[in-house]
Amino acid sequence: MATTKQRAAAKRNVKKAQAGAKSKQTLKNLPGRTQTALGKEAAAVRRGDEPTRRELEAQARRLDISGRSKMGKAELKRAVARAKG
Repeated sequence: MATTKQRAAAKRNVKKAQAGAKSKQTLKNLPGRTQTALGKEAAAVRRGDEPTRRELEAQARRLDISGRSKMGKAELKRAVARAKG
């Protein structure tokens, strides 16, 4: 059985590892096709052709779609479209 001190040390180590992994998740490490797709999506949002995730979540809230906080942008877009008709 682990002591309280050991549990606290393990928890710290996990948090450090998670923070390190999160800091390495940069755009340059993604495949080129993914970078291109993200760039096109961002450009469409800036032009106003596509809604932002925040806007989609607000629509989902108005339409009372459950599980919206756990959905990604694409899932939200599909759920909102389904709920609208």
